[in-house]
Amino acid sequence: MRLLFLAVLRPHTGNAVTAQRVRAHLEAAGHVCVLKDAFDFESPSEIANLILAEDCEAALALHLYRGGRLLQGHRIPFGVIFGGTDVNEDANQAEKNTVMGRVLEEARFAVAFTESMKEMAQAQWPHAKGKIYVQSQGIATTPNAAFNWNTFLQRSEINQSADNLHIFLLICGLRQVKDPLYLVDAFSAWHQEEPNVYLVIVGPEVDPVFTREVKAKVKRAAGVRLIGEMPQEDLHAVVKNCFAVVNSSVSEGMSAAILEAMDLEVPVLARNIPGNAAVVKHEVTGLLFSNPQEFVHLAKRLVSDPALEKEIVVNGREYVRMYHSWQVERDTYQQLIRKLEGSTED
Repeated sequence: MRLLFLAVLRPHTGNAVTAQRVRAHLEAAGHVCVLKDAFDFESPSEIANLILAEDCEAALALHLYRGGRLLQGHRIPFGVIFGGTDVNEDANQAEKNTVMGRVLEEARFAVAFTESMKEMAQAQWPHAKGKIYVQSQGIATTPNAAFNWNTFLQRSEINQSADNLHIFLLICGLRQVKDPLYLVDAFSAWHQEEPNVYLVIVGPEVDPVFTREVKAKVKRAAGVRLIGEMPQEDLHAVVKNCFAVVNSSVSEGMSAAILEAMDLEVPVLARNIPGNAAVVKHEVTGLLFSNPQEFVHLAKRLVSDPALEKEIVVNGREYVRMYHSWQVERDTYQQLIRKLEGSTED
């Protein structure tokens, strides 16, 4: 089939990476996937023209509101994948909630990354009960073997020998829902006690106004650094070399950065929110914190307890292999897409 696939394609964001992976799964099954950025379209009529021009027989949207609402009423079958903020944030706004409910009425299937996301969606839109499937994100990491860690440290203005350093890495687009400043004050105070710990924030400048606030704050914070977005392979190499990966988001669908860290055998410290708690089991596959002080306490514990670090890493890697198989994800999408074949309901 020729499929139109609408997603939010800001480079190096979670949804963009997911979209590229799903497209690869569908193309491997022989479908043609026309991947477009939902933000490039204002109205369904523009999509109608695109469907005609590209001769699309069916469609898929990643993000129920941003992508899904554009696919309504075109009389081609479509499916949707929840992005995370659609269920966690947009569903709380009455107007968006109604729109998303209508999208789900028309969609042939919907995919949630976690059981809890499925339950939230079913509570919001009970009529969708029979068509929501759970498929966790499939993870495959590809660190750049030629990446130079010392050069990265210099670029981050960290002028200490790599052997003695503990780099904590926060990977996120600079926008409020990711809350990159949540740990800055507490971390900075810890760095002043122990100058070999650093927090490095890596990610694209998504929200320009908020980015200015982040830059101003980081500039004044000892032991905290900000690095722009980087190619996926380089980012995986940075993860592999750092001491731990941190997530301080206010809400998450399913953080690929956490899962990639587990796959690369790096410990994870994550804020205790439903999306993170769905993948990080405290003291088993990672550590969960509820406030900045608890983060510092757990981070110190991790630094001083190599046995704990080893255990978390072994369990995390096993968890990803067991529950986030790239091959299983491929099989699921290749089967679900068959529901879009033919004009009658499957």
